[in-house]
Amino acid sequence: MNDIITIGDAMISFNPCSKGPLRHVASFDRKVGGAELNVAIGCSRLGLKTGWISRLGNDEFGRYIYNFVRGEGIDVSQVKFEDDYPTSVHFKEILEDGSGRTFYYRLNSPTTTLTKETLDAEYIKQAKVLHITGVFQAVDKEKNVDLIKHAIKIAKENGVIVSFDPNIRLKLWSKEEAKEALVDILPLVDIFLTSVEEAELLFGVSDPFEIVERCKVIGIPYIAIKQGEKGSIGYHGGKYIVAPPIPPKKVVDTVGAGDGFDAAFLYGYLNKWSLEQTLRFANTVGSMVVSVSGDNEGLPYIDEVLIQMGAKELIER
Repeated sequence: MNDIITIGDAMISFNPCSKGPLRHVASFDRKVGGAELNVAIGCSRLGLKTGWISRLGNDEFGRYIYNFVRGEGIDVSQVKFEDDYPTSVHFKEILEDGSGRTFYYRLNSPTTTLTKETLDAEYIKQAKVLHITGVFQAVDKEKNVDLIKHAIKIAKENGVIVSFDPNIRLKLWSKEEAKEALVDILPLVDIFLTSVEEAELLFGVSDPFEIVERCKVIGIPYIAIKQGEKGSIGYHGGKYIVAPPIPPKKVVDTVGAGDGFDAAFLYGYLNKWSLEQTLRFANTVGSMVVSVSGDNEGLPYIDEVLIQMGAKELIER
């Protein structure tokens, strides 16, 4: 049985070798990216048994991603190669302050061939948590929204916890399209992991406590609101927790911090930690991720997090 499974697209991520506007960057490092895949990698590095459902192009980039993911200890039995569908790519722009933009080239994604009919229901039934995001749904709005609803239906009918991060990408769909699709699945969500900005798009309010109130009305049991450098706010069982930020050593690249937070929160949930302990752990992981360049290079192993939190001694020599 997998602790966590997720469904999503993966891409070759070209990271700039220098900072500044992309038009002035002459060389790039080849990496692997994808929101759902990043969460799977984060969970696996923390020690959770993790599976990934996806499709890759039957090309060199697809083979590279497949081998990379397998090397991370993630179950790839539900990943298949597709002819005539190029593996998606994207280019990152990173500015001096660590912020940046992403330029996607993912039309005709191999995941287009992933349908409700090709989903392995037994694979979903045997997981503890199904983690989904808004990114995969935005890649193919006509099909993937229904596909994800189908996966959630299988999960809910079989006692599988549903974790959801809106992860809204407005380069892939409009605000109206995102809101219509994502609000519709919220009543089926058990763990809601969101930023303030994404929640504001869905609910029309920006105050974290108002966001929690909206989620409570819907009936979501676990709520975590990511606030970046301000820390996070969580709610469960009538109890609010305000978790202070963990300052990073240096902000190098903010991409992947939210995915690291998600993975850490799910780790705490599955280990039956208190909400306070879980949020502190998740804040720490998010802080560690922004100190490293890359989509998932900064996602830490459990020992590294424990050392960072002072729960384990680092012996250097």
